[in-house]
Amino acid sequence: MVASTHWLASAAGMGVLERGGNAFDAAVAAGFVLQVAEPHLNGPGGEVPILLWSEAEQKVSVVCGQGTAPAAASIERFAELGLDVVPGTGLLAATVPGAFGGWMLMLERWGTWSLADVLAPAIHYAEHGVPVLERISGTIASVEGLFKEEWHTSAATWLPGGNVPKAGTKLANPVLAATYKRLVAEAESASGTREGQLAAARKAWYEGFVAEAIAEFSATTAWRDSSGEVHGGLLTGDDLAGWSATIEEPLTYDYRGHTVCKTGPWGQGPAFLQQLALLDGFDLDGMDFLGADYLHTVTEAAKLAFADREAWYGDTDVPMSGLLSAAYNTERRRLIGDRASLELRPGAPGGRAPRLPVFPDPGTASNAPGLSGSRTPQGVGEPTVARSNAGESTVARSDAGEPTVARDGTVKGDTCHVDVVDRFGNMVSATPSGGWLQSSPTIPGLGFCLGTRAQMFWLQPDAATALRPGTRPRTTLSPSFALRDGKPWLAFGTPGGDQQDQWSLNFFLSLVHGRLNLQEAIDAPMFHTEHFPSSFFPRGSRPGVMLVEDRVDAGVIAELRRRGHEVEPQGPWSLGRLSAVARDGDFLKAAANPRGNQGYAVGR
Repeated sequence: MVASTHWLASAAGMGVLERGGNAFDAAVAAGFVLQVAEPHLNGPGGEVPILLWSEAEQKVSVVCGQGTAPAAASIERFAELGLDVVPGTGLLAATVPGAFGGWMLMLERWGTWSLADVLAPAIHYAEHGVPVLERISGTIASVEGLFKEEWHTSAATWLPGGNVPKAGTKLANPVLAATYKRLVAEAESASGTREGQLAAARKAWYEGFVAEAIAEFSATTAWRDSSGEVHGGLLTGDDLAGWSATIEEPLTYDYRGHTVCKTGPWGQGPAFLQQLALLDGFDLDGMDFLGADYLHTVTEAAKLAFADREAWYGDTDVPMSGLLSAAYNTERRRLIGDRASLELRPGAPGGRAPRLPVFPDPGTASNAPGLSGSRTPQGVGEPTVARSNAGESTVARSDAGEPTVARDGTVKGDTCHVDVVDRFGNMVSATPSGGWLQSSPTIPGLGFCLGTRAQMFWLQPDAATALRPGTRPRTTLSPSFALRDGKPWLAFGTPGGDQQDQWSLNFFLSLVHGRLNLQEAIDAPMFHTEHFPSSFFPRGSRPGVMLVEDRVDAGVIAELRRRGHEVEPQGPWSLGRLSAVARDGDFLKAAANPRGNQGYAVGR
């Protein structure tokens, strides 16, 4: 079974399984196809966290394909540039592109296919083109002026013939195809073994021709970014050569016979576990599923968990055992009352004082353009990624987790997801993102751009996710895995930035408490809160605001408002883009999101 956010990726992954590959081979092939099929949502310059179950090893592992900040990236360096927020676009926000290393590490350790075989579908689509969705065309149209006036290398790549590609046509990226062909050629000339070729490909990417092109572009070019100013980059060849993907143990929490596995607190994934720890003390089975009590309780738990994310999470010493402890959550649970909280309330595990960043006061502005205060809408996607020449910044609501395009060309990118289970019982959940076509100018010799994940750092030294050279930004990318009664059961996830560990949690609770099947749980009316600060430029929050699909009963919405929630009904199929695969006894199952008419589940 394969389920993903785009039918071409699901089909490519299924093709690998049909030809004898395993789940790890299939996920890698699908991941590279996503870079071509959804270039506005992810790219080779981005990153990927992966959770996987190896049937041979009988364990869950985390692959960290999240790159680190450059050695030259420091709070002091940004202060010299007159910045107190990392820009949401351009070269200053680049971290080491970790996606390639993450995919290659999983392929080498658990896969069976060669580099040439897993890259073949992506190379084909890059050469011959993919169908242009309305969202791709709309995203490119929103930054057409920026590309033509400022980012000329991006215009050459994404404006074929000088025009925005129309929905329903095909869009190719022959330069990216040539990059991947050269990788294969260099790998095959370096070694006759699969393992040797994968090692050679990684070397070419992080020390060879790819790294050289990235380092030269970063050092010798400068571009206008979302600060409104022109800046070059900080990423060097030494930064790329000194980084490698890693294999880590997952963080886990046992909930009602299920063990949920997430990445460490360098990602936001543990917020999912903290929500479970809080909800473990409530009788959700005794509440009407998707009734007012249920939605209120789940939302208030999210507010507390994400407040802890803001105060504690980062690539640093995080007291996760305390944050997940029974005593801590018994105390925190008492904060959930009958009324909606309008405060950001992090806790103090073990008596340690929380370290919240200093947020701008409502109605004031930071030195960084666009940081407009605590009521700035988050949207449901990922970071703001472009700015008009006028230097104005707005944020608009996104649709189905896809990019939001405002009048001035401000765009919010998003993410992809893929899940795979094979006939052997291996399972993969991966959430690739970053390096969107609208993130930063395209590197002309490679056919892709660098990501902007460094915008998630705070330029405040006391913050848990403060910018420090060589550290990982606290990513929102959050694949999920769950065991049931100790046996591998479910791989799942969604795009959606800060909302990922709300939408994924809602899906999981729909299975456990709503007694729904996979597709019903994905289709169920979705909701989330925008109470806490966004992870992305310009860091807005909307205290007390709750978004619900308007399929939720009107009486439930009225009761939530009576309890103090600022409920904003959305379109009936507008929130969340989940996909999932499952092992259920002798059966394999899969489901994908109908929102956006793009996700696809396939199997046999």
